[in-house]
Amino acid sequence: MFIKKTAPWVFFLITTAHYGIAEDMKIDDFSNNPESRWQYVSDQVMGGVSTGGVEYRHLDNGSLAALNGQVSTENNGGFIQIRTKVNKAQVAGADGVYLKAKGNNQRYYIHLRTTGTLLPWQYYQASFNAAEDWQEFKLPLEQFARSGHWLSKRINPRTIRSIGVVAFGRDHQAEIEIDAIGFY
Repeated sequence: MFIKKTAPWVFFLITTAHYGIAEDMKIDDFSNNPESRWQYVSDQVMGGVSTGGVEYRHLDNGSLAALNGQVSTENNGGFIQIRTKVNKAQVAGADGVYLKAKGNNQRYYIHLRTTGTLLPWQYYQASFNAAEDWQEFKLPLEQFARSGHWLSKRINPRTIRSIGVVAFGRDHQAEIEIDAIGFY
């Protein structure tokens, strides 16, 4: 009798606690001055020739960030990105990254930097293919590859300090829109 009466409450508490954690780990939905939190960076900071930019759009049904540009591997280049700092305490219990995005049927990347990625070219990376229709992606932390063997094999979520959405590694036109991004 006790189990029958308490089981629905236990289920309710578990599911609402789960959604509360997910909401607490949202990094951005681009609705409130995202330009104050996000930074556009290209390979031009190191002599590359990729060009592009980010536009923040406020639509009737929400807001988004649109990263567009031409990625070029000339002159040892090959990336454009938007990135933001992460509150390490906010994502300490994270299992992965989620985002809602659409694009031009190209491969894009999420780059995470941690307290252990000291040099500008160090990061952890996971890829996803952005199709023409909106999709939700979940990228487990264990799927992120390190950019070099001197980095830890696994990401400790307590050490994450920034997240970036990146068009990277080959000559192509980048067109991606991000509706929401965070950790789960």
